[in-house]
Amino acid sequence: MENFDKHIYVDADSCPVKNEVIRVAEKLDIPVVFVSSYAHELTLPSFVKKVTVDADKEAVDLYIINHIHIGDICVTQDHALASLLLAKGVFALSPKGYEFKEEMIQQLLDYRFFSQKVRRMGGRTKGPKAFTKADRQNFTYSLEKIIKNSRNIKENSEKI
Repeated sequence: MENFDKHIYVDADSCPVKNEVIRVAEKLDIPVVFVSSYAHELTLPSFVKKVTVDADKEAVDLYIINHIHIGDICVTQDHALASLLLAKGVFALSPKGYEFKEEMIQQLLDYRFFSQKVRRMGGRTKGPKAFTKADRQNFTYSLEKIIKNSRNIKENSEKI
């Protein structure tokens, strides 16, 4: 699986779209790396690289940040990780298929901070909406689109 020089990294500890990532990676022949703490046992196909890190709170994030490259794709629910990856020129995609963009990340981080502040003061905030079949389909569509667009950009730049 090395026809495409970019990789998909998955923040795998609580990722609900592992199977979708595997299917897309196999279909589009792109290398994929699942990163999880040793507290989460993963059973993955042989073509998938599995990296296990300490159970420290940010160990998975730190591994991804230190190993990912410009143009790679990261699947994560973590807004803070996504903001750091965007600064590195990485595509960051949520499991619901939302592509994190530079122009919206600050608003997401502000909302996250506000919600944490409310909870620390004893208040309640809404949790995430239930994960649906439509979310899975949207994720698959978005992931395939990012990969195909990246390949087209690479092919067009090689022609110049």
